[in-house]
Amino acid sequence: MCALPIRESLNAIPVYKPAKSSEDSGRDLTRIVRLAANENTLGFSPLAEEAVRRAAARMNWYPDPHSSRLRAKLAEKRGFLPEQLIFGNGSFELLSLAAQAYLNPGEEAIVPSPSFGWYNVATLGAGSVPVVVPLTDHKIDLSAIRERLTPRTRLIWLCNPNNPTGTYFSAGELEAFLAEVPDSVAIVVDEAYYEYADGEDYPDTVRLLERYPNLIAVRTFSKAYGLAGLRIGYGIASPGTIETLNRIRPPLNVNALAEAAAVASLEDTDFVAAVLANNREQKRFYYDSFRELGLAYLPTATNFIMVDLGTESDPVYAEMAQRGVLVRPGSDFGMPTWLRISIGKPDENRRAVELLRQALGAKV
Repeated sequence: MCALPIRESLNAIPVYKPAKSSEDSGRDLTRIVRLAANENTLGFSPLAEEAVRRAAARMNWYPDPHSSRLRAKLAEKRGFLPEQLIFGNGSFELLSLAAQAYLNPGEEAIVPSPSFGWYNVATLGAGSVPVVVPLTDHKIDLSAIRERLTPRTRLIWLCNPNNPTGTYFSAGELEAFLAEVPDSVAIVVDEAYYEYADGEDYPDTVRLLERYPNLIAVRTFSKAYGLAGLRIGYGIASPGTIETLNRIRPPLNVNALAEAAAVASLEDTDFVAAVLANNREQKRFYYDSFRELGLAYLPTATNFIMVDLGTESDPVYAEMAQRGVLVRPGSDFGMPTWLRISIGKPDENRRAVELLRQALGAKV
């Protein structure tokens, strides 16, 4: 059989490797604890569920191509201008749009490593060259990125807080960095875990848009709002940037159920407050448990935590998966002795620590 020839730049792109899900295991889903994909195991707002039921009665209609209700609600709740917003089928689509809009073949995009894997895919998909800049002390090093700028640099990917390390750069660090980057370089700040980042020095990125029109912030309803299965994210940028991205945004890219759920979720502040309170409390549980086990960990500004087992983590990951708790092996990120564990409900977290303790007892 003769395979169709493809664009040469695509040969460098591996198939994206997501976290292992309970569906992959073929086991009883009710007995699986999913702590691998940074999902919100507290679920989603009951207001969102009711909104989806109502919207489902109209699913024979095309969705609103402008996501008008969600645009108005976000502008009202967050103080954005409606023309500063773009919506996508999750953050993945918005990241890909940025690469398509601002990268030409052969140009360079700076990619911190380890960080979210789609930055590399989006860069290569545009026929451009990823310039990898390693983290320093598990944190995105803005000074090191600044040193790697060249006349060919057209885009910089920044994940804040960073996935998979959970660390973040401060407002002061970001502002100093932005002042040094040419305004011809697009800077995409992926804030998927924005709601969880409660540090006093965490940047208010949107406040900087007026001074830095080359800045794009990307957020999602997948994490704190628990709408990962509906796929809806949004970008905030200058109106000119939004106009550019809308030129290549697929029409009708946000489905009606997702928009309805997102609008309703913004009204349920009690649900989000409960999610964040659980996350703060359960972070402390993991910190205490890891100290008791003598394990190093990275304090996190997200809904997941990285822990260093001091030994190859793949066997521990496999043993935990076999016994019904899915986490993410650090080998997926070039961190072979680490595990990434999503922060779930108290009983899920206790189960994860119990299995981790047992697995390490057999390995160490």
